[in-house]
Amino acid sequence: MENNKDVRNAIKEAKLKQWQVADIYGLSEGNFSRMLRKELSRKKKEEIFTAIEKAKKEIKEVN
Repeated sequence: MENNKDVRNAIKEAKLKQWQVADIYGLSEGNFSRMLRKELSRKKKEEIFTAIEKAKKEIKEVN
Protein backbone atom coordinates (compact mmCIF):
# COMPACT_ATOMS: atom_id res chain seq x y z
CA MET A 1 0.00 0.00 0.00
CA GLU A 2 1.23 3.45 -0.88
CA ASN A 3 1.64 5.85 2.03
CA ASN A 4 -0.30 9.12 2.04
CA LYS A 5 -2.44 8.05 -0.90
CA ASP A 6 -5.04 10.68 0.02
CA VAL A 7 -2.43 13.45 -0.19
CA ARG A 8 -1.03 12.17 -3.48
CA ASN A 9 -4.53 11.89 -4.95
CA ALA A 10 -5.44 15.40 -3.81
CA ILE A 11 -2.36 16.79 -5.57
CA LYS A 12 -3.17 14.84 -8.72
CA GLU A 13 -6.85 15.85 -8.72
CA ALA A 14 -5.86 19.51 -8.28
CA LYS A 15 -3.67 19.12 -11.40
CA LEU A 16 -0.65 20.25 -9.44
CA LYS A 17 2.90 18.98 -9.20
CA GLN A 18 4.45 17.97 -5.89
CA TRP A 19 7.03 20.75 -6.22
CA GLN A 20 4.26 23.36 -6.37
CA VAL A 21 2.69 22.09 -3.14
CA ALA A 22 6.12 21.71 -1.52
CA ASP A 23 6.93 25.33 -2.34
CA ILE A 24 3.74 26.59 -0.69
CA TYR A 25 4.25 24.22 2.25
CA GLY A 26 7.77 25.56 2.72
CA LEU A 27 9.90 22.56 1.82
CA SER A 28 12.12 21.64 -1.08
CA GLU A 29 10.67 19.15 -3.54
CA GLY A 30 13.07 16.44 -2.35
CA ASN A 31 12.26 16.90 1.32
CA PHE A 32 8.53 16.96 0.58
CA SER A 33 8.80 13.75 -1.41
CA ARG A 34 10.77 12.05 1.38
CA MET A 35 8.22 13.23 3.94
CA LEU A 36 5.47 11.44 1.98
CA ARG A 37 7.27 8.10 2.22
CA LYS A 38 5.93 7.51 5.74
CA GLU A 39 2.29 7.90 6.72
CA LEU A 40 1.72 11.40 8.08
CA SER A 41 -0.27 12.52 11.10
CA ARG A 42 -3.73 13.96 10.54
CA LYS A 43 -2.44 17.42 11.48
CA LYS A 44 0.36 17.37 8.88
CA LYS A 45 -2.08 16.14 6.24
CA GLU A 46 -4.45 18.99 7.03
CA GLU A 47 -1.56 21.45 6.63
CA ILE A 48 -0.72 19.91 3.25
CA PHE A 49 -4.37 20.01 2.13
CA THR A 50 -4.37 23.72 3.02
CA ALA A 51 -1.20 24.19 0.94
CA ILE A 52 -2.89 22.37 -1.98
CA GLU A 53 -5.86 24.74 -1.83
CA LYS A 54 -3.55 27.75 -1.67
CA ALA A 55 -1.53 26.47 -4.64
CA LYS A 56 -4.72 25.95 -6.67
CA LYS A 57 -5.75 29.55 -6.01
CA GLU A 58 -2.32 30.91 -6.93
CA ILE A 59 -2.26 28.93 -10.18
CA LYS A 60 -5.74 30.22 -11.06
CA GLU A 61 -4.66 33.82 -10.46
CA VAL A 62 -1.68 33.44 -12.80
CA ASN A 63 -3.78 31.94 -15.59
